[in-house]
Amino acid sequence: MPSPQYRERTAFSLPGLPMAGALAVLVLGGGGAIAAGVNEQSGALIGVGVVALVAAALLGPGLVMVQPNEARVVQFLGRYTGTVRRDGLQWVNPFTSRARVSLRIRNFETSVMKVNDADGSPVEIAAVVVWQVEDSARASFEVDSFVMFVETQTEAAVRHIATSYPYDNPDDSAFSLRDNAEKITEQLSAEISARVESAGVRVIESRITHLAYAPEIAQVMLQRQQANAVVAARARIVEGAVGMVDMALAKIAEQGMVELDEERKATMVSNLLTVLCSDRATQPVVNTGSLYN
Repeated sequence: MPSPQYRERTAFSLPGLPMAGALAVLVLGGGGAIAAGVNEQSGALIGVGVVALVAAALLGPGLVMVQPNEARVVQFLGRYTGTVRRDGLQWVNPFTSRARVSLRIRNFETSVMKVNDADGSPVEIAAVVVWQVEDSARASFEVDSFVMFVETQTEAAVRHIATSYPYDNPDDSAFSLRDNAEKITEQLSAEISARVESAGVRVIESRITHLAYAPEIAQVMLQRQQANAVVAARARIVEGAVGMVDMALAKIAEQGMVELDEERKATMVSNLLTVLCSDRATQPVVNTGSLYN
């Protein structure tokens, strides 16, 4: 983004209530002077009254009401002269224009967008961003419409983040959109902030509100996830079974319960692994003879 040319500065202003009182004095005094001049047929009094009324008419438009969390961007003959942020009734140069800019916190939620992730799989994604105008001058003069600018740049940032990472990563070797939501949203907030900084907007927070595979591949990806879960579960079972077998053989050898040669150890390992790794209850077979008969 180009470097901003405008920075917010404070405009010259006066408290509005004293100025409103002074204007009321001018109007009442001018009207009284004109009435007295007409009664006394005094041109001087009439002239003073007319001057007072004209002054009140010229100074009156300078009164402006500023709401809380609102700014008035002041321009004189098309030139930016400053911003009034102090709320209440204020008085500024009456020959200026005053544009209203809201400083309240706003939300924008993107529509559900279909994009391809880093693996090329189509995914649906949406996000919400919480933002606020920080610099009223840049928001007014650097972009045509800062609201539309924030919405467009937010959608562009969400698309860029979605295409930079895979939806999921089974081996956990890198970030993924599903498994690293906190890190992804931090990067999303940083990217949106960089994009809208030239418009004088501060991003407070951003969150991914919707993330799913596109309908055309959702069933296939669900089967892949289920297969990965089954493989991971079986690997965990085998790992635990091997540990239990090793512990059993170590206990038998330590306590000297029975002397096991290599063939008997192999048979015991096979039987224990069959029992421990089976996905259903096993039926024991009692051997009444010896191992070799």
